[in-house]
Amino acid sequence: MKRQILVLAISSALFMPHAAVAQASSDSSEEDRNETAELSDIQVTARRRTESIDEVPVAVSAFSDSDLDDLQASRIDGLQGAVPNLNIVQGRGSSSNVNIFIRGIGQPDALQTFDPGVGFYVDDIYYSRINGALLGLFDIDHIEVLRGPQGTLYGKNSTGGAVKVITKNPEDMTGGSVELTMGDYGRIDTNAYLGGDLGSVMSGSIAIGSFKNDGFVKDPDTGRRFNDDDTKAARAKLVYYPTDRFTATLAFDYTHQDTDLTMGRPTAPLVSTDLATGELGIHLLPETDKWDYTARTSFGPDQGQKLIHKGASLHMDWDMDDQWQLKSISAWRKLDTDAFIDIDASEFELGDVLVSLDQKQFSQELQFQFDNSDDLEAVFGLYYLNEKVPSYQEAYADDFLTFMDIPIDFLRTIEDDLDTTSYAAFGHFNWSFGDDWSLAGGLRYTHEEKDYFRTTSAWFGAPLDAASEDPQAVIPKTGKSWSALTPSLSLQKQFTPQTMGYVSANRGFKSGGYNGRANSPEEADNPIFDPEFVWTYEMGVKTRSSNGRARAGFNVFHSTYKDFQARVSSITNPDAPIPEFSFPVLNAAKLTMDGAEFEGSLFVGQGTRLQTQIGYLDAKYDRFDDPRTALDPTLTGLHDHVAFSPKWTARLAATQTFTLPNSSALTLGGDVSWRDDTWLSVDNRPGLMQKDYTLVGLFGMYDSADGSWQLRAGVRNLTDEVYKTDAQEFSSVGNIQTAFYGWPRNYYISARYNFF
Repeated sequence: MKRQILVLAISSALFMPHAAVAQASSDSSEEDRNETAELSDIQVTARRRTESIDEVPVAVSAFSDSDLDDLQASRIDGLQGAVPNLNIVQGRGSSSNVNIFIRGIGQPDALQTFDPGVGFYVDDIYYSRINGALLGLFDIDHIEVLRGPQGTLYGKNSTGGAVKVITKNPEDMTGGSVELTMGDYGRIDTNAYLGGDLGSVMSGSIAIGSFKNDGFVKDPDTGRRFNDDDTKAARAKLVYYPTDRFTATLAFDYTHQDTDLTMGRPTAPLVSTDLATGELGIHLLPETDKWDYTARTSFGPDQGQKLIHKGASLHMDWDMDDQWQLKSISAWRKLDTDAFIDIDASEFELGDVLVSLDQKQFSQELQFQFDNSDDLEAVFGLYYLNEKVPSYQEAYADDFLTFMDIPIDFLRTIEDDLDTTSYAAFGHFNWSFGDDWSLAGGLRYTHEEKDYFRTTSAWFGAPLDAASEDPQAVIPKTGKSWSALTPSLSLQKQFTPQTMGYVSANRGFKSGGYNGRANSPEEADNPIFDPEFVWTYEMGVKTRSSNGRARAGFNVFHSTYKDFQARVSSITNPDAPIPEFSFPVLNAAKLTMDGAEFEGSLFVGQGTRLQTQIGYLDAKYDRFDDPRTALDPTLTGLHDHVAFSPKWTARLAATQTFTLPNSSALTLGGDVSWRDDTWLSVDNRPGLMQKDYTLVGLFGMYDSADGSWQLRAGVRNLTDEVYKTDAQEFSSVGNIQTAFYGWPRNYYISARYNFF
């Protein structure tokens, strides 16, 4: 099957990257639309100004709201499979986290003391945490995925890339829509949008969304459901444009989520440690057959996951004259979470935790944009971000330690406070010269300061009451700063009106930080890890047919990744009366990534559209300095593979539109995506690897002749594939190695009404 998928994808390789169809006028017949259908000139803001995707020298994928419908994507992780070398999944036992890796670079630990490797933006506002970033897709205009370091133009330096969500602008859309979706597993989604003019100098919009399902995992004894969703969200915008030269957009958003636990499956024996004998006791042996989506937990029915995420922003655009424009982007955000996470995914208390965050951030960006309408464009800017993240955590492990087979109660409490301030100044230019040549270059200076405080305490029950420590370890409030220069350079040539080629070099930077899992005095004395850097060199070609019915993009890249911040799990002083279980953060590794990416789309005949995406990635460690592998020869293969870096990813999609006698339309579509073997943790544990797998989706859609009604039905994971998407690895504590899984086969029907 693997070879068949690749052959199909490669044979389509004269097609795709981004499937936005130019809409014909509403009074044209469907037959006319099919005969003249062509790919629209997609506009993206990859370089902080609006440009055609065919002309920007950046590896970027773009998806309109209709593309997202065809992907059957209800959340941001629905992009999985649709972008070469992108991994985007629900993250590590949380109903609100998103885990994003691009070209093998991401955030290997979900804790708030780690920064994302891939920047996440909504309307140019940077989201500092992966918590709360698993967005439901409503009110979406389009999404852009930028691959490679974003170290020059974007708010926070990102070593892996950026995902940009752009919501609808009431200036561009007058009218609204309501939609209801129902499916199995109790799925009921509703969303509505209304936007339009509020006078001669103002427009506004409001959008609401509700996403609810019962979850696909259940307790076989009690019937309790896990991995569910109950999210309600709203967004409002007000746009003020008193003159042709000035626009101000005020936006508010609010999200409330209240779910049960997100459960996975143990993949290794869960054990306890007897402090008297040193022997291990077996709590649970993992099942080896295909998972049946059942789980048990030690948490009660009232111990789930709650989140409130809200924010406000003000965008101001002022055309100072015919050449200069000033942009100001101000934003405030607040995130409150209380999440119980069953890390060991069992009825035993081995690694169960409560994580509560109270995050606030404020950012301000100023951009000065220059365009002489001839041969020079430039962007100059200043950026400021302050983020405060106090958190409280509890860890429960009553089944982990015993004394002469008598269980010993254990509770660890943690309080910490992280305050990050980031300053940056940047500049970027694009100069056109000679015979269709362009040279672009940029430089960013970033200075980040982090202040951190942490205290942790350990409470033991009988007979080790006297071993309790309050505090067990303290990181007194301390500060550290890091600075970096991150340049970018590209040269491009417009060979023909339809074909462009480019070469580029970009540097990315992610600042250092503090180990938020420092539980011993030794770790607390040395909690700081250093920054990581990446250089990426890329060469690509983008082309489009003269009749506008085909588009293709191809690139190859080479990245060198230095001082990778790796969180590992180890046992310190294993022969001590009470061993210390530690989670050090190592600037462990140097990596090399070589790869190639292809995207293509094609219209064939009347109403047939084909798409394909192919990614190749050869990611490997040049070195991985891990003291554990030097002490234990059995661990020599612990870092043979880079996490979330499948060698091949491929997708093939097709849609066919039929014109009905009353000028309405029926569209049938589907896609097949394939992902190569994928390791799901930094430490390569056998149970935390997903073998290559294939996913299939199908849908049908009816559009009324006047465009007011749309009916849709679809099925995802048609073949009911059982596959892992993410993992928690804390093997030094109870041998915890938990895998999390994607949805089984599921279907839905939806109805949308548009009014103008």
